[in-house]
Amino acid sequence: MKLSEIIEKLNLQVIVNYTKDIEVNDAYVSDLLSDVMGNSKAGQIWITMQTHKNVAGIASLKDLAAIIIISNGKPEEDVINFAKDEEVCILSTTDACFEVAGKLYKLIK
Repeated sequence: MKLSEIIEKLNLQVIVNYTKDIEVNDAYVSDLLSDVMGNSKAGQIWITMQTHKNVAGIASLKDLAAIIIISNGKPEEDVINFAKDEEVCILSTTDACFEVAGKLYKLIK
């Protein structure tokens, strides 16, 4: 499913817009940065509560499709600017992790 369709169907707030409307067929859920570094795969959507700059750095390094920040989390302006520079899509949801992960699973599996 295209990233734009996921954003629309899950009613996600776009904090940093996506530059590539890529096909997404998997996700990774973790708040432990070393876990995401070691185990996530390019093209996945990362679901997390983390909002600091390292999140955007890891998403860029791992070529992740987007980051979904749960529970209406919002990154600081420096994180937003860094994500724009790195072309990292940052999204936000009011849903808790379990809810958004379940909804995303239903959409793409």
